[in-house]
Amino acid sequence: MTAAITVSERAARKIGQILSKEGEGAKLRISVEGGGCSGFQYKFDVERTQADDDLVIERDSAVVLIDPASVPFLAGSEVDFVDDLIGASFRVVNPNATASCGCGTSFSV
Repeated sequence: MTAAITVSERAARKIGQILSKEGEGAKLRISVEGGGCSGFQYKFDVERTQADDDLVIERDSAVVLIDPASVPFLAGSEVDFVDDLIGASFRVVNPNATASCGCGTSFSV
């Protein structure tokens, strides 16, 4: 069984704000792609299409889609939103990552 992927309260609030400006049916897709300085990178897109095999995570007004190929890389992760001196961004706290880079969007397993 795959460990749950969760969305923090802060991330759900921010995702909800973003999606409300995108119109009816907008969802946030999070995927993992090859590339970045550590081997893999997270990608965030707003879209309206949902595949039958997408993992759907709903929290408050946030709807997050994750494709089946990305799920194993994100198993047990929490999607969070941070707003600090460096800037505001989504961060994935991923227990599967063995290394990451300073940008926070690239990792290796």
